[in-house]
Amino acid sequence: MSLVKQLWLAIVVVMAIAFGGSLIVNVLSARAYLQQQLQIKNIDNATSLALALTQLDKEPMTVELLVSAQFDAGHYRFIRIVAPTGETLVERVFEGEVVGAPRWFTQLIPLEAEPGRAQVQDGWRQFGTVVLASNEQFAYKNLWQGTLDLLLWFVLGAFFIGLLGSYALRVITRPLGAVVQQAQAISERRFLTVPEPRTPELRAVSRAMNDMAGRIQLMFADESNRLDELHKRVNFDPVTGLANREHFMAYLREVLDGEAFGSSGSLVLVRLAHLNELNAKFGHQRADQLLRALGAVLLGCDQEHPGQRSGRVKGGEFAVVCPTLASPTEAAQRLFERLWRDWLPDWEPEFPDLFHLAAVSYVRPQNLPDLLTRADQALAQARTKGPNRWHADEHEGGGQLALPAERWRTLLTEAVQGGRLSLAFYPVVQRDPKLALHQEGVIRLRLDNNGQLLSAGDFMPMAASLNLTAPIDLGVVQLAIEHLGKGSGDVAVNLSAETIADFGFRNRLVQLLQGYPQLCPRLLFEVPEYGVYKRFDAFCDLVRSLKALGCRVGIEYFGQQFASNGKLTSVGLDYIKVHPSFVRGVSLNPGNQEFLRGLCTMAHALGITVIAQGVEQAEDLPLLAQLGFDGATGPGVVG
Repeated sequence: MSLVKQLWLAIVVVMAIAFGGSLIVNVLSARAYLQQQLQIKNIDNATSLALALTQLDKEPMTVELLVSAQFDAGHYRFIRIVAPTGETLVERVFEGEVVGAPRWFTQLIPLEAEPGRAQVQDGWRQFGTVVLASNEQFAYKNLWQGTLDLLLWFVLGAFFIGLLGSYALRVITRPLGAVVQQAQAISERRFLTVPEPRTPELRAVSRAMNDMAGRIQLMFADESNRLDELHKRVNFDPVTGLANREHFMAYLREVLDGEAFGSSGSLVLVRLAHLNELNAKFGHQRADQLLRALGAVLLGCDQEHPGQRSGRVKGGEFAVVCPTLASPTEAAQRLFERLWRDWLPDWEPEFPDLFHLAAVSYVRPQNLPDLLTRADQALAQARTKGPNRWHADEHEGGGQLALPAERWRTLLTEAVQGGRLSLAFYPVVQRDPKLALHQEGVIRLRLDNNGQLLSAGDFMPMAASLNLTAPIDLGVVQLAIEHLGKGSGDVAVNLSAETIADFGFRNRLVQLLQGYPQLCPRLLFEVPEYGVYKRFDAFCDLVRSLKALGCRVGIEYFGQQFASNGKLTSVGLDYIKVHPSFVRGVSLNPGNQEFLRGLCTMAHALGITVIAQGVEQAEDLPLLAQLGFDGATGPGVVG
């Protein structure tokens, strides 16, 4: 029974006892008063009648007439004259029924007034004794009416006190509601703090829960900062802040093999011409300033384009992968113009021959060594053009569909309406590869009747620019629901970063899911990490809406923005899928192993399931399980 119901029950019991006791006391007091008045009346009437009879002749007819006149003029239950010998001389008795009160009431609360008695004299001789009792029906009527009035006041009083109690309970339970919401949030792994109520008892509870939530948030923040420092130390160059060679190459392999981006893109190499001579001429401190300035420019470029990543692959060689730019000429021009504007002017006067830049295209699937070889050849071509020049190699380009925007709009609209969207399912297994956690449904677009299929990375960027991600995502959810209705197991689907902030899409999604309440516990939703932090408030609202329907929510490609993960204590996530760049080659990277072990420990403390994404080899599964991963997915996983 809830606390509110218990409070109501206590109020009802107290009111019933109070008014019930008041009713009993008042009824008994009224009965005692009426009995006393009836007894006084009986004595007075008996004395008056006896005095009248004493003064008259004692003819039987005269006595009977006087008694009858007295009986008819008053309201008596009986009048009786008894001789000294005990013989009844005259008697009149009321033969009707008591009116004005129910029979059960008269039986429950009887009036027991003593009859009045008086002596009748005949000279010096006693003639007899007058015994009479008044009729109690008027007393019963008065007592019954008083009881009804008291009951009416009881009902009215209870009604008004109930109204006042309702208002008081609303005021009292208002801070209690905040405490309950906080407790529910903690049960959902959302550690929130709420204002402390003024009620002392609730204030103590709320303060304790706020302290617990604060300590958990502080613990999570400390652990997150520690892991962030470890992450930077293991995966990033300490001078430039860019990804180191191992981390960049793992990310580049994911871009070339995975489906997060389109099937084509560009790789740009920037090589400092004479780093050793620069160190000798300016010293290491000045050379480090140059490298830090270059790193800052490259990081700034990365933030402007989703998925773009820069890394320091050698001492004076830097690489930038541009998965959203299929033209190497465009990629080279953009980066060169940025370097020419923000970096070169500060260093060219001291060192005119500073760098060369080259760009090459790739088409998935792409062999990484071949790609790097082509990039080195392009750098050689840039070097032949002179100092601070660039070269782009368009060879093997054209992997991406070259369609105008309106043609893309027509194609995508027809795909949603004409059933060209489909889902390809990939297993996500537990630590035991034979046991499945769920299946991940990945979107596919059938381009034409010949059956050519495009992955999400090939057409979703264009769908985002045309504001068509919402109908596509809604179609994906509908396909997942149809699949769940035909089989068993759970299915996870991806939502676009642009969609989560669309309130119209959210309303349509909730309406769709409300029609399938039995399937919602088997449906999982994933949002890419960069979309989560780009629209964090909208993401939190989406999580609350989906979890209220019984769905589960997770983040995919997790770990690229680790410094922002302190916000996750208030979300209530069910699972995370760690970015493949941390998972690839984990057996050869002790630093990443330590980082991933700490990440799993921290996530488990919040009740979050951790899944490794992009596992290439089944031999890595036992190691991932030892690090704390609850599941895995990727080319090396066989469901």
